[in-house]
Amino acid sequence: MRVASEFETLLEGMRKAAGILRDSGIPFALAGGLASYARGGPQSDHDVDFFLKREDAARALDLLGDAGFRCEKPPEGWLYKVYDDKGAMIDLIFAPNHGEVTDELLSHAETIEVYAIELPVLSASDVLITKLRALKEHEIDYEPVMEMARSLREQIDWDYVHEQTADSPYAKAFFTLVEELGIAPRAA
Repeated sequence: MRVASEFETLLEGMRKAAGILRDSGIPFALAGGLASYARGGPQSDHDVDFFLKREDAARALDLLGDAGFRCEKPPEGWLYKVYDDKGAMIDLIFAPNHGEVTDELLSHAETIEVYAIELPVLSASDVLITKLRALKEHEIDYEPVMEMARSLREQIDWDYVHEQTADSPYAKAFFTLVEELGIAPRAA
């Protein structure tokens, strides 16, 4: 008997939850590490991130709960968490660290087939922006964002990412690294 890997378990949970959200008409987009993976980046085995608007989050949570997902409303106030029966963790994020999820942000998503389901996937630029915005004084790990930038560099609108992260000292340090290493063009 074949045992599913953690990554396959995440993909199965993503597929099930995405199907429910899609079929219910809730606008959403795959974000985070799995969005990077869907665009050709490295595998992610932590969780599934879906971006959706705040006004749709409670309905999405109810629909997933009705479908058998275990639901949580953590105290952070910017996301809900759901878990499928195999333990795949899915974050329903409506207020990431750079502000609210908007129709405009969701409109940047492109429909891509991921693990046998077509779903909207955030642009590589928007995924990188969210990753850079997540860097904090006590959570400075450039390895995942460097790996993502290296593998998706042709898909990234570097000027747009610069513009959207201009106020972040961690993004400035990141740009120094990727420019010096030849991953990204030097800013004009």
